[in-house]
Amino acid sequence: MHHPMCFSAPASFVTAGLTGAIGVIALTRVSEPRQLLFAATPLFFALQQGIEGLLWLDLPLAQDEHVSSALTLLYLFFAEAFWPVYAPLAVWLIEPSAHRRLLMVACLGAGVGVGSYLLWWMLGHPQLATIVDYHIVYGTGYRQPDAVGIAYVAATGLPLLLSSQRTVVVLGAIVLSGLVVAYALYWEAFVSVWCFFAAAASVAILCHFEWLRRRSSGSARA
Repeated sequence: MHHPMCFSAPASFVTAGLTGAIGVIALTRVSEPRQLLFAATPLFFALQQGIEGLLWLDLPLAQDEHVSSALTLLYLFFAEAFWPVYAPLAVWLIEPSAHRRLLMVACLGAGVGVGSYLLWWMLGHPQLATIVDYHIVYGTGYRQPDAVGIAYVAATGLPLLLSSQRTVVVLGAIVLSGLVVAYALYWEAFVSVWCFFAAAASVAILCHFEWLRRRSSGSARA
C-alpha cells in the first residue's frame, strides 16, 4: 500500500514555515488554558511538514537508512496515530455545549482506538518511504480495512463539524474536504493532505481566535 505526498522539500518547508508562524500568532490570542491545544494545532502541522522536508533531503542521499527510517516512522506517527487523538481532544476542550461535548467524547474514543491500532501496526511492520515521480511515497504493501478509515474520519473530522462554533465548523469542512479528495485515491491518503489543506486549516484556526477576540472586545464595550 502506498500514497503520494507533497511535491518537494521547498514545498514542505514553506508549508511548515507558514503554518508554524500562524500557530505562534494563534497562541498569542489564547485567553484560557483550555484553548491551548486548539491554538497549537498549526505548530504540529508545521512539525509534520518539517519532518517530511527532511525526508526529501535525506532520501536521495541514501547514506544512512536509519535516518530515513526514523523520519518515516516519526512522520507516520503524527499522520496516523497522533491526529485521531489530538484533534477530538483539542475541539472537546473548547466546546461550550455539554451535549456536543458528549458526542465528541465518543469521537475521541474512536480516535484512541484507531490511533492505537495504527501505532501498533506501524511499529510491528516495515514502513518504507521512496521518491517516485516527484512525490514521496510511503508504502507497507497492505491496505487497511475500510473500518479503520471510517474510524479515522470520525475521529479527526466529525468533532469539528459537531462544534457549536462557526469557525470550528469551517475548519471541519476544510478537513473533511481533504479527506474526501484523498478517499478518491485510497484511504491511506487520508493522512497525506497536509500540503494542500494544512495552511487553509491553520488560517481557519487563527480566524477562530480573532473572532473570539473581537466578540470579547465588542462585549466589553457594550
